[in-house]
Amino acid sequence: MPDLHSTLSSSLAGRFTAHAARIRELASAFSDTQFWQKPFAFGNSFGHLVLHLTGNLNYYIGAQIANTGYVRDRPREFTDTAPPSKEDALRRFDEAVAMVVETIRAQSADDWSKPYSATGTDASNRLVILLVCESHMQLHIGQMIYLRYGIERQAGGSQEMQA
Repeated sequence: MPDLHSTLSSSLAGRFTAHAARIRELASAFSDTQFWQKPFAFGNSFGHLVLHLTGNLNYYIGAQIANTGYVRDRPREFTDTAPPSKEDALRRFDEAVAMVVETIRAQSADDWSKPYSATGTDASNRLVILLVCESHMQLHIGQMIYLRYGIERQAGGSQEMQA
């Protein structure tokens, strides 16, 4: 029977991996142009949400727990007027998720309750910040689903978008 630590590690790693796969699946239907398109007068593009999630994971987990030295420029995640290609943005996202999974797997049973602090969160320990980051990804997946729906409608209703 697995102990709580190994169950926690494998469950959290599995959630981040599943979320990344879902984001990749949703992004697969977009051309590079559609990836950065804003189908609604409000909100962000799918691509800018990918940049935002990448920055979020690299800062809250990478810089604060894994000590990667990452320096975040949060406003640029939403306003970058010369963003990377779709594939480069997704590659960087995949690298951030891989770092998170590696960091999760490196935690000892005692590490989960180690004190945590960072600008922009009131998470008090490592477990809480990982739960916050996981739920944050889930929130943006919901937005990404809505963005895909909007772009599909703009592209001609129920027709398959060009990849």
